Amino acid sequence: MRNLLLIGDRNYSSWSLRAWLVFEHFGIDHEIRRVHLDSPEFVAELAPFAPARTVPLLRLPGGALVYDTLAIAETLAERYSDLALWPAEPAARARARSIVAEMHAGFGALRDACPMNLRRSYVGFAPSEAVGRDLARIETLWDYAGFGGEGWLFGAYSIADAYFAPIATRIASYDLPVGPAAAAYVARQLADPAFRRWRAIGLVEPSCHVDCDLDLPERAWPGPAPLAARAVEGAPPLNILCPFSGQPVVPEALAEIEGAVVGFCNTGCRDKVVADPEAWPAAMALLPARATG
Repeated sequence: MRNLLLIGDRNYSSWSLRAWLVFEHFGIDHEIRRVHLDSPEFVAELAPFAPARTVPLLRLPGGALVYDTLAIAETLAERYSDLALWPAEPAARARARSIVAEMHAGFGALRDACPMNLRRSYVGFAPSEAVGRDLARIETLWDYAGFGGEGWLFGAYSIADAYFAPIATRIASYDLPVGPAAAAYVARQLADPAFRRWRAIGLVEPSCHVDCDLDLPERAWPGPAPLAARAVEGAPPLNILCPFSGQPVVPEALAEIEGAVVGFCNTGCRDKVVADPEAWPAAMALLPARATG
């Protein structure tokens, strides 16, 4: 039995993003199951995992359930101690645990006013004084971590970075005012290949919570601009096997990227690549210019 991670809608479930990033960054084997937030099916989908009633939810290989984001992080750090999910140096590890715990328990003004929404980036959002205080405190915590404008909060990627990834997306989505060091950290989070994969899949998920959208002008997503790509039909692909599954390419799942046509085993594989090709190294490696360097 594998680790099973239940997540919510990728565009909106900030807690799910945190848990998944830990799995992804540290290469921990897992299976994903998405449940539908704010839907009639949500309670029924979680019923087999009682008493859990929220996502993310981790079912361990032995069947034990872990259903709080911080509990999931600590459980993974305990079970995979060779992977150094927390900083290795004791003082840094103490700082990391402290700022993660504060993030876990606080910043209600920012959470309420600026819910995570990876589909949108606005112009003209006016943060309240309470949101401003939360942002100032977050910058203090990032400075306390030792972030100096490069890399991650504690040098190597850790649980702390997974925990603050949704804050980076809120700053990006609502164009919130932060100083140069914090802005550099936000840019680092948005450029993270793992985060880009999460967002790319989210952009093609069928759910769209319009009640999370604001009536404000929008700007382009402030992360790295995706390569031009589109779904195509009738062109011969470079490959005969899907770069993800190894299954045969099907004619209805073709994408043109930088003038080359790549095939996939289903339209889901195609669409996530079209959303952000560079987030998917296996697909990019098929492009002639990339393969030759």
